Amino acid sequence: MPEPTHNDPPRPEVAVGGVAIDRQRLLLVQRGRGVATGRWSLPGGRLDPGESLAQGVARELHEETGLAVRVLGLCGLAERRGPSYHYVILNHWVVAEEPDAAAAGDDADAVEWVDRAGLERYELVPRLREFLRSHAVLDRLR
Repeated sequence: MPEPTHNDPPRPEVAVGGVAIDRQRLLLVQRGRGVATGRWSLPGGRLDPGESLAQGVARELHEETGLAVRVLGLCGLAERRGPSYHYVILNHWVVAEEPDAAAAGDDADAVEWVDRAGLERYELVPRLREFLRSHAVLDRLR
């Protein structure tokens, strides 16, 4: 197998995310580092070796928001590519056990529960708004 060069595209990585809705509000985190720093996104990150998808979702949500969650099932898939990254993100519906306890942690600078009208005030990561629309997430928000 040939050695990769600096011009080769990055190898795809599996990532997971959580779509948490409480009182018709969506949980968002402000990215503190990595891709799209400063923008708002669903909480999530790379799947660790040996983790199931549900374990990865629960771990990432806890690390970024401090919340324990119950993972319900797949909401939808997103693919994000750039010159130095290629993520295949499996976003899952989750229910937070104590939603009011959300607090920024790990690589999140802030955490917010946002209603549908409030989404307009946030600088979201590229294509998140389209993901929320096409996977009926917006329909669940007031």
